[in-house]
Amino acid sequence: MQILEGKNIRLRALEPTDLKLLYKWENDSTIWEVSHTTKPFSIFILKQYLESSYLDIFETKQVRLVIELIDSNTPIGLIDLFEFDVFHQRAGVGILINNAENKNKGFASEALEILCNYAFNTLLVHQLYCNITSANEISLRLFTKQGFEIVGTKKDWIRSKDGWLDEHNLQKLNPANS
Repeated sequence: MQILEGKNIRLRALEPTDLKLLYKWENDSTIWEVSHTTKPFSIFILKQYLESSYLDIFETKQVRLVIELIDSNTPIGLIDLFEFDVFHQRAGVGILINNAENKNKGFASEALEILCNYAFNTLLVHQLYCNITSANEISLRLFTKQGFEIVGTKKDWIRSKDGWLDEHNLQKLNPANS
């Protein structure tokens, strides 16, 4: 089994052919509140991003991988390591499963498990973290199921169209270092 491959999904590098997919997913305003996006991305900017995506995480401090179904090579989402800090050996994690038909099938959990193993065993990070609003119960369940713990809460941290939301800080330490 490959390091970035599980039973049902694989994590793969971005390809130039992913431009239309990135454009569609990044400009889906229904997820902007979760991704803290406030404006659309142009094809030009996304093309530049793809052209530089070959750079190493140690250089760019981030890596975005496509979540792809093994049996059909169908892209179903994205998973990111961001704010990679070499000195403190930590990185943030973000995940997107785009279509409703691919949700609640364990793909996000499998992708997160693969990414954690990659981060801990290949990149040798000490800790991974994420920030999730209190209203995002699905993401809270996903991350806590994978061993992330809520280590703090910022009150009224995120402004939404429905009012202010608390944001939970979650963290997972590398089990090899604990």
